[in-house]
Amino acid sequence: MASVNKVIVLGNLGRDPEIRYMPSGDAIANIAVATSFKSKDRNTGEQKELTEWHRISFFGRLAEIVGQYLKKGSSVYVEGRLQTRKYTDKDGIERYATDIIAENMQMLGGRAGGGDDGAGDHDSGYEQQRPAPRPAPRQASPTPAPASPPQPRQGTGGGAGGSPPNPGPRPGSMHNDFDDDIPFAKSACAMQTIEF
Repeated sequence: MASVNKVIVLGNLGRDPEIRYMPSGDAIANIAVATSFKSKDRNTGEQKELTEWHRISFFGRLAEIVGQYLKKGSSVYVEGRLQTRKYTDKDGIERYATDIIAENMQMLGGRAGGGDDGAGDHDSGYEQQRPAPRPAPRQASPTPAPASPPQPRQGTGGGAGGSPPNPGPRPGSMHNDFDDDIPFAKSACAMQTIEF
């Protein structure tokens, strides 16, 4: 049976990132991100804004980037997965905690202002390195391409002077294949994605 473990969080850091290093030298960064939502009080009918805090962990190069560029108040978009861990508290009681393990991160302009390096001037995206590539999706039969108006070809003849064919999207970069449909995606404020 197929299953999905995917989390998307968009919010602001409640404190500066905590950075640690493993004995191997790999970085680990932990952040707390606040998200909010509005709820109506059943008794008074009054709208209240409620805040939820999310613990998010980053590993490797992505953790180093978090430590370098994010700070309290920074606005961030994170994609990841839930992971539950068991630990024993100071009273000897076994407890469970569920954290988000980050796989992708977008730094967004926001309350912190971005600092002197200009990081707040545009969106920057980072993707966590994955240990193994995902298998390609199975295709039962070829599917026809969606109908679109024919595009004029540039140049003449056997394609020697033309541009190379587009190999299509790379695995793990599905968010990059939508710029053709969105007219403003190529503006100066478009999201920049960096993959490792």
